[in-house]
Formats: sequence, structure tokens, C-alpha cells
Amino acid sequence: MQFEEKRKGKQPIPDDVMGYLNNAQLNTYHLLQKFGWSIKFIRRAMFQRIVCAVTNQQNTTLAVIEDDGFLNRQPDIPLRSAKNQADNNFNR
Repeated sequence: MQFEEKRKGKQPIPDDVMGYLNNAQLNTYHLLQKFGWSIKFIRRAMFQRIVCAVTNQQNTTLAVIEDDGFLNRQPDIPLRSAKNQADNNFNR
């Protein structure tokens, strides 16, 4: 299912990922990679903190790597809903 692109020319994962994550986040990310986790997106909203979202290998769990390197498996971040997008496509 495809979502409406809202990034205005930005890719979900920037080419220079390492430039967006601090050392604690990088350490956590490198550890997670060994278990099949990958970066889903890096949110880079203006005047807000950068959010690094990762997903497990089965793509069933979305988590956020916090600034201190903690893996938050119950993040409080707004996401676009697939249902809302499907409804929007249906009404066109």
C-alpha cells in the first residue's frame, strides 16, 4: 500500500544516516542490525528533534531509538494510517 509523500523531496532514510544519529543511537542501531532490525525512516521535521524509527525483520514492530540509545518499542509518535490512505484513494 502506498502513502502520500509528505517529505517534499526528502527520502525516508537519508544517505548520511550516521550524520543524524548520536553515538548512543548508533551503538543501539548496530546491535539491532545483528538481529535483523533496519531503519524504517528518520523523521527530520523542522524545529523538532530527529526521530529514528526502526522495524524488526518481519516488519511487525516499529520502535524508536531514543537519544540515549534506549529502544522504545511503544513510541508516542503520530503515523499516517493505512486505513485513512485507503479511504482517500477510494474516494478519488
